[in-house]
Amino acid sequence: MIVLGIESSCDETGIALYDTGRGLLSHALYSQIALHAEYGGVVPELASRDHIRRIVPLLEEAFGKASLKPAEIDAVAYTQGPGLAGALLVGSSVAAGLGFALGKPLIGVHHLEGHLLSPLLAKQPPEFPFVALLVSGGHTQLMKVSGVGRYELLGETLDDAAGEAFDKSAKLLGLPYPGGPEISKLAEQGVPDVFQFPRPMLHSKDLNFSFSGLKTAVLTTVNRQTQPLSGGVRADIARGFVDAIVDVLVAKCAKALRQTRLRQLVVAGGVGANRQLRTALGKMASRRRCRVFYPEIEFCTDNGAMIAFAGAMRIKENPDCMRHTYGFTVRPRWSMEELAAA
Repeated sequence: MIVLGIESSCDETGIALYDTGRGLLSHALYSQIALHAEYGGVVPELASRDHIRRIVPLLEEAFGKASLKPAEIDAVAYTQGPGLAGALLVGSSVAAGLGFALGKPLIGVHHLEGHLLSPLLAKQPPEFPFVALLVSGGHTQLMKVSGVGRYELLGETLDDAAGEAFDKSAKLLGLPYPGGPEISKLAEQGVPDVFQFPRPMLHSKDLNFSFSGLKTAVLTTVNRQTQPLSGGVRADIARGFVDAIVDVLVAKCAKALRQTRLRQLVVAGGVGANRQLRTALGKMASRRRCRVFYPEIEFCTDNGAMIAFAGAMRIKENPDCMRHTYGFTVRPRWSMEELAAA
C-alpha cells in the first residue's frame, strides 16, 4: 500500500510517499524559518499563506522523486491536528481535494503520533513497548508506548515546553530565531557552573515538567548584569541554561524507564536533535544498560514522512479507519489521551 502524507501544522510544509512494502519512497520539505525570522516567531497568517504557495510544487516534487503518478497511491494521510488552525486547513483541504479527485480514502493523523512513530522509520528501529520522550517547541511529554494507538501518558509539562524555553531564553540573550539551535551552539563555548540555574521538578515524585521558572531565572540573570553582555558571559549563561534543562529531561527519562521497567527509550521532536541532550541520554542509557532511539536528523522536525508512516501504521492496525467522505475538520487542540481512547 502506498500512502501519501501531508504535513502543514505549523511552519514546515512536508510531503512524502510511503510504501508498506518498500519503505519511504520520497519526501519533500519546505521550512518557513526565513519567512518568520524578522518577527522572532511564527506568524500564523503568514504561515498559512506560505503553505498555500508551497504545497502543490512539493507534491509534484515528491511524486517526481518517487516516479509515481497520483493515481497510483492507495490513501492520503494528513495532519488533522494539533497545530495552527489556518495551517492545518491548508493541508486538510488539499488532502480532501486529492482524495475526492482520485477516489482514494483519507486518514487524519495526530501530529504527535507522527513524531512518536518516526523513529520506526530508521534502519534500526525500536520494538514495542518503549518509553517515548516527545520534546519540541510546543510539547514535552513522556509516554509509555505499547503499540500503535496504545499510549499511556506518564508525565508532561505544566507550563512551557522545553523547546519553548529554549527559544525564549535564546531571545533573552539576543540570539536570532529560531533560538533553540543557536543557544545550544553558544552553550558549547560556555564554562560549566559559572551560572547555576534551577532544575525545576527534578526531584518531584511524578514525571511532570516545568520550565517557565527556568526561563524566568535566565531573564533575572540577564537583567542583573551591570554591563552589556559580552560573548563570554552570554556563552556561560547559555551553558548554564542548557545544562539545567538537559539534567531535568535526562532524570525524568531515567525515572520513567525505572518505573515502567522498560529498557528502550525513544526521543522524538525538534529538541531531540539537540547534541547535549543526545550525549547525556547516551551516558544515562549506558549506565542503565538501556538503548535510546532517535529519528533520522532530517525527521526530527515536522515532516511529511512521519505523517505518511503514521497513517500507514494506523491503516495496518485498522483498515476501517480510512474514510471515503471528503468533508473535513481540523483539531488545533487534540490531546494524545483522546487519540489513545479512540
